[in-house]
Amino acid sequence: MKALLFTCVLVPWLVAASARFEPGSQRIPGSLPGSQLNGYFTDHLKLRRARRALPLEDEPDDSPATDGGDASDLPTCLLCVCLTGSVYCEEVSPDMTMVPTLPKETSYLYARFNKIKKISSKDFADVVTLKRIDLTGNMISEIEDGAFSKLTLLEELSLAENRLVKLPMLPPKLTTFNANYNLLKTKGVKANAFKKLTKLANLFLADNQLEAVPHIPESVRILHLQNNNITEVNIDTFCRSNDTYYLRPKLSEVRMDGNPVVLSKYPDSFTCMKVLPVGQYR
Repeated sequence: MKALLFTCVLVPWLVAASARFEPGSQRIPGSLPGSQLNGYFTDHLKLRRARRALPLEDEPDDSPATDGGDASDLPTCLLCVCLTGSVYCEEVSPDMTMVPTLPKETSYLYARFNKIKKISSKDFADVVTLKRIDLTGNMISEIEDGAFSKLTLLEELSLAENRLVKLPMLPPKLTTFNANYNLLKTKGVKANAFKKLTKLANLFLADNQLEAVPHIPESVRILHLQNNNITEVNIDTFCRSNDTYYLRPKLSEVRMDGNPVVLSKYPDSFTCMKVLPVGQYR
């Protein structure tokens, strides 16, 4: 009798186990090779969002009410994916309307496609280890003075696809700054907004309402200013009127297409550059 029971239990288990590890069968997460970890993590995020959006019919829905509520009262790592040094808060439900409280020693924050409206001076005051912040696709219209002042290690900052009309003071070690698709006008960008950013390599200000080209640091390699309201440039915009030998070899890509300015009217404005800006020439 015991032998019969043993056979009934063992044989189905062996069949299932062998099928689990057949070539082409789905691997368990722990067996994923390193090259597939990113794909697994993406699938995990999609599954997590799907589960959050569609509660199981057979189980009681104990999730907080979303009518008029937001995510501000819930622990950050309950709403987001928290890994060592990284926090992923993308398309959070219930709505995330403010920057979440971050774990100490967070280096990377991805809080894209939420409904964050404001960045206060306290939001990042205690997280001085941040190296990258991505707030793309929110509703940010205001950034308090000093909001980024303590982030001396910050290298990449994206505020694209928001509602900014002016820029705050930016951290000095930025290498990439993205403010595409905002409501920026020239008066909202201080004359020295980028002047002290001596390591800035990528500057993206496309699809705004700028009337003039702001001061561009010597370190910039890629500059995107397309689809603004820029009407003119002059010899001091990219070059120097008092130095005919001045060159800007680092500036290798300048996008000015989609602006009213006719660049062929200002031939002396690009003599220091190794490439001509992309834009309207006639």
